[in-house]
Amino acid sequence: MSHSHKKHRVCIKVPKVYDWVNRQVELPLISFHNEELEDIFEVNNKHCFRTSPAETLCEFLDAFPGYQVECNLRPDSILCQEITQPNGRQDIPVTLPTGETITLQKVKVLVKGLVDVNILDAQGNVIARTAEPIPFATAQTFFMCAPEGTELQCHVTYFQCDADVICTDDFQQLDISIILCLEPQMETEVKLEIDAAICKPREELPIEDIVCPPEKFPPQCPEIFPGDKH
Repeated sequence: MSHSHKKHRVCIKVPKVYDWVNRQVELPLISFHNEELEDIFEVNNKHCFRTSPAETLCEFLDAFPGYQVECNLRPDSILCQEITQPNGRQDIPVTLPTGETITLQKVKVLVKGLVDVNILDAQGNVIARTAEPIPFATAQTFFMCAPEGTELQCHVTYFQCDADVICTDDFQQLDISIILCLEPQMETEVKLEIDAAICKPREELPIEDIVCPPEKFPPQCPEIFPGDKH
């Protein structure tokens, strides 16, 4: 090893992960009924249902057999943060499968966001959409290694939203189901002493200049064109 790559004792500051879990969360069904549908949806021409030939959303959709309903997460709308508890995180004794008892902390996490719902005709054209995004929220409780001084880093690693408009004699409603994968992580910055070598930039690889290829012409027929005109 060359002298320039000799390892030395260095002190670095990095985020240390104290605990990290993964949970699939299925939210309670979000439903809108009857008159609520006309309040949350707007048709593509911006006219409300009550001033158009159709009085209700279901009557409007009768003219579009084979329609489909799609649900999408509003970009950058996810909020994931810890719910502050009045007396801080509560210590909870937990017995491991080995029989050992350890102390974990009770961490409450709030997740909320916004979804948009579109109704498309059989050709995929949007015929109606929600006038405003629809909010959703869930509060989850975790038991984690989260001593005082650690902070929650929360990640939603998967999101699935399904929507369905039900039009029957008994039901006229929009149902929205949401499933997400939540990964709470407890972190704090620590200073670590490690053996390390100082990094230096590498040398660039020699790359030849790109030269435009010579222009190639298709084979010609000089016997007939331009030919011998004398």
